[in-house]
Amino acid sequence: MATSVRVKEAVMVSPCEPTPARVLTLSAIDSQLFLRFTIEYLFVYRARPGLDHGATTACVKAALAKALVPYYPFAGRVRAKPDGSSLEVVCRAQGALFIEAASDRFSITDFERAPKYVTQWRKLLSLHVADVLKGAPPLVVQLTWLKDGAAAVGVGINHCLCDGIGSAEFLNSFAELASGRRGVLLPEPRPVWERQLLDPLPVRLPCSNSVTTHPEFNRVPDLCGFLTRFSNERLAPTSITFEQRHLNQLKNLATSTNPPSNTESSYTSFEVLSAHVWRSWARALNLPSNQVLKLLFSVNFRDRVKPSLPSGYYGNAFVLGCAQTSVKDLVEKGLGYASALVRSSKERVDTEYVNRVVESVSHSSASPDSVGALIVSQWSRLGLEKVDFGMGSPNHVGPICCDRYCLLLPVSDQRDAVKVMVAVPTSAVDKYNYLARSPYS
Repeated sequence: MATSVRVKEAVMVSPCEPTPARVLTLSAIDSQLFLRFTIEYLFVYRARPGLDHGATTACVKAALAKALVPYYPFAGRVRAKPDGSSLEVVCRAQGALFIEAASDRFSITDFERAPKYVTQWRKLLSLHVADVLKGAPPLVVQLTWLKDGAAAVGVGINHCLCDGIGSAEFLNSFAELASGRRGVLLPEPRPVWERQLLDPLPVRLPCSNSVTTHPEFNRVPDLCGFLTRFSNERLAPTSITFEQRHLNQLKNLATSTNPPSNTESSYTSFEVLSAHVWRSWARALNLPSNQVLKLLFSVNFRDRVKPSLPSGYYGNAFVLGCAQTSVKDLVEKGLGYASALVRSSKERVDTEYVNRVVESVSHSSASPDSVGALIVSQWSRLGLEKVDFGMGSPNHVGPICCDRYCLLLPVSDQRDAVKVMVAVPTSAVDKYNYLARSPYS
């Protein structure tokens, strides 16, 4: 695949207007060890007759320069503070990287199914930042023209600067400028920095039992060589689309086996789908019955804390929800049991819970354990399906690389459908695909 994508231009793009020169402190939530990586998005657009590739490239590049004015920290550089307490952004308009490329091998039909291997689409974002604190630009955009006239836009954003909601707001603002749907007006919602809102409380909270309060940070015994298996065995990407009728089937099945405690509130699509994928994944891996498993997922707390965070806050504003149980219980107690675990781990998140997490990560290097963990990220409700750079709505939205992190993705032209992409060990892939597609099995 070394020749599948040819880079035509790579240039640093700075804000098109003067921006503040300052050093901004990131929050304790932003500075967590497990967020020190790049979120990598891939958008694929159908060929449009008469579309001028040169003019479109110029529009996207110019829009990036405009978008970097209100979002000027994306043109800075992230580093550790001198005292090592947290991270900060040096804002001197250093710029974001823009790449134009062409592919003689990829066409839009290549994205109608899972990639053949984890890194098949890697070249669609040519700069992969391994260490986000070593001076690399926190934002990389690559526009690749495919062999059939379609286009792929790869975007890499330093996770320390923003979460999924924040990055989606930026991407839609950037795309509106490229498509001409917005002029010089500020984006809505207006980007808000204000990371000090997530500073630890002046008075430290009393210690609590972390085992019961924050299981996402606790270690569980590895009874089956779990980490070794995922490190040594080749992972096979999978992609399964769940339409609304499939989601309704899962809701009915979950409710019939374990009705929600609040009878006025049925299980959500996220609760049943993440629970179903978790059970299918666990059963396919054929793990020992006493192995403890975790389902980790982000819980947005913008409106769960009091006072709520302001509209437009684009920093990391989530904590990890953690559903935890044994393989035996997950498999034998059914979908309703697993869905209830997901729901209860969401409902724990309130102001006090968030304050305790902030306090914890401010004074330690707490990080989630990978043993027995399936990490689910919900991209299907971020508005990524609306990111239009002047080429229409994307035909495909997903990650650059499909790996062991499970992503719930939007589906083109199917508002209520969800695509699930996750890579599983090759020895388990056939069984996983069968179980995930067969909720009653």
